[in-house]
Amino acid sequence: MVDVFTRILRIDLPEALQCDESGKNPAFTIRFVTDGTVPFPQVILHAPDGQHLIKGDAIQASAGSGGEYTYTASVPAGLLWPNNINVQVEGCRKADIRQSGGGDWIKEFRSLRIAPNAKIKPVIRVATGPGDAPVKLYFGIHKHMHQPYYNATDRLYWDGEKDSIFGARGGPYTHFIPTAVRQYASGGLPHAGLSTSWSGSLIEQLDRCAADGLCGGRFGGWNQELRAVAQEKTVLGHPRVDFVAFGFFHPLMALTPARNIVKQVEWHRGIIRAAFGVEASSVMFPPETAFHVRMIPALNQAGVKAVIYDSIHRFRACQDYPYAGINEGMLPPNRAEQVNPPVNDWLQLHNIWAGSKISPSLLRPEYVQYEDPEGQIHKIIAVPAERYIGNEDARGGFGALQYPDVLGQVYNRIVDTGGFDPKHPPFFLLHSDGDNHGGGADSYYNHNTGQLVQWLQGDPRFELTTVHDYLDRFPPDPAQAAHIEPGSWSGADNGDPQFMKWFSRYDQPYSPDLNSWAVLTAFQNVVHALEDALPGKPWLDDISRLMLTAETSCYWYWTGQHVWDQQVTNAANAGYGMVKSEVDALLSAGKDRTGPTIFAPWVTPENPGGKRWGQGCLLDAPREGTVHTFVHDIAGLKRVTLVLRTATGEIRLAMTDNGPYPSQTGAAIVAHYFTAKLPVGAGDVRYYIEAEDGKGNVARGALERVYLA
Repeated sequence: MVDVFTRILRIDLPEALQCDESGKNPAFTIRFVTDGTVPFPQVILHAPDGQHLIKGDAIQASAGSGGEYTYTASVPAGLLWPNNINVQVEGCRKADIRQSGGGDWIKEFRSLRIAPNAKIKPVIRVATGPGDAPVKLYFGIHKHMHQPYYNATDRLYWDGEKDSIFGARGGPYTHFIPTAVRQYASGGLPHAGLSTSWSGSLIEQLDRCAADGLCGGRFGGWNQELRAVAQEKTVLGHPRVDFVAFGFFHPLMALTPARNIVKQVEWHRGIIRAAFGVEASSVMFPPETAFHVRMIPALNQAGVKAVIYDSIHRFRACQDYPYAGINEGMLPPNRAEQVNPPVNDWLQLHNIWAGSKISPSLLRPEYVQYEDPEGQIHKIIAVPAERYIGNEDARGGFGALQYPDVLGQVYNRIVDTGGFDPKHPPFFLLHSDGDNHGGGADSYYNHNTGQLVQWLQGDPRFELTTVHDYLDRFPPDPAQAAHIEPGSWSGADNGDPQFMKWFSRYDQPYSPDLNSWAVLTAFQNVVHALEDALPGKPWLDDISRLMLTAETSCYWYWTGQHVWDQQVTNAANAGYGMVKSEVDALLSAGKDRTGPTIFAPWVTPENPGGKRWGQGCLLDAPREGTVHTFVHDIAGLKRVTLVLRTATGEIRLAMTDNGPYPSQTGAAIVAHYFTAKLPVGAGDVRYYIEAEDGKGNVARGALERVYLA
């Protein structure tokens, strides 16, 4: 009787191999010797692009002396790209592995280095896809510029700190972008350019610096080079510098009323026209890359045709998404968000920080959609900005980010999986602040951009292009609309779907962030009621400006610092003090015709019946969920109703009025805080909030989704 093995005695494999002319590994063998027969032998090669399994007929066995057996695994050529490979040699002591347990497997590990071919000059080989179309990866660059008003009620506020903040950014706010873009043009890159977002609050303050000689006169004529480069065009006639649509005061649009999103965009278009002599783009970079599908109707109304989002929120909206655990920095996706089909090309990026896997096949513009409470479908083009590669580019551009290597990993995965679609090739943006850290340095826009151009001139696998040039050449199919999970970019506490960067301390008796939302919600209702009832009044612009200024997302960013926690209340108090008599007169006349203002709801725990955060770990979340919101109306509230749509029908639940949020900032007006318990085990539900004021005016919130386990 032949003995079944108990040990792997030795393993023979090369320490290193050089790639052949194909750029991948040559054929080679791995031999391992055991102290008995192995009923089920196999070798697993762990590479950056996934696992490669060697088993069955690819492994030949031969008996030796003393009961030893030698197994030779043949690894075919062209399987592995240059990189460090973890080799797992293993065997199961049972031939039917379905009957095996953990103790039946015996494993050993070794390392193998696959090196580029050093004997010949590297040849860049462009792979071909369907119809022999060359496989090409397109990418773009987005640079974001912003400064808030450091005093929400006094736009002339200035001190030495502000002088230092602005003065240190002289290059980014004047000539860095023109310097980079002119290198694209002189380098013969026909479609190359970049998009850039400038807040209105930044532009106004730069204009003041120029007019008043602040920052030592550094900003006299600050926009001259930018106005000039704004006229330069790609080969398709689109701007090489695309000043994208944005919100004037940098609002977190996912938590902003639709009518205010439109107003923020319209105000912004006006200042872009005045500052740079061009129209703002039909592409939008939302502040903080924060996107929620409920924004789509307002973006459509504002003339936005395409919106930039952070790529991870498309990945996480897939069925069978490979959640990476706490290293991802977010809770597992809510099952209600995971409605897109599964994909099979997940890739773990190497040589940059990447907390989770990406899917190259999803890195392309596509339509996304939102269904409102009335059942109407709203669509918009969504343009991915790749989370991890964008982060790395923010460190300093070409050189800090090894473009050929990292983008090459994405390219190789597309080739290996056969996922190239010549009608919709891969395209993504590298998004980062253009005025902070390495992404705002002189070296990024000068020397490192020159290196980028030189690389692209010699590597036909990749092309730098503007969003507009890409969409002209490869328009997405409106009949194919996907879903994207809510969320922002990783710089905002990993950009989770709950936008918790702007909900700090939400689970404590008092949260400065929740206080600011409650105060803002009340002030928004005051302004909206007066705008609707008294259009054309000269003081409307003043209170509208205070309202829009109070929406600046920075006022929630540094929670716990009094100067920031107080900003929203200061703006609301100033505005309400200006018009309180007008509000009283409006109510006395019975002419209020504006429905209640409903703040975007949030659910606790985030994934009822799923997972919640523990101390450095994930814990089981209670199945009982609660919906929270703020609601305000100058005429008082008659009712606030949670409308649930489940598989069995529609349920209407009266929400509990917990009274005004307990403000600690001396707010003159504060919205009421409402909650409602969610039914356990209802599954995949949709819901919205409906509120009626004392005059019979009714308002509806957006249609939301959540899975109740």
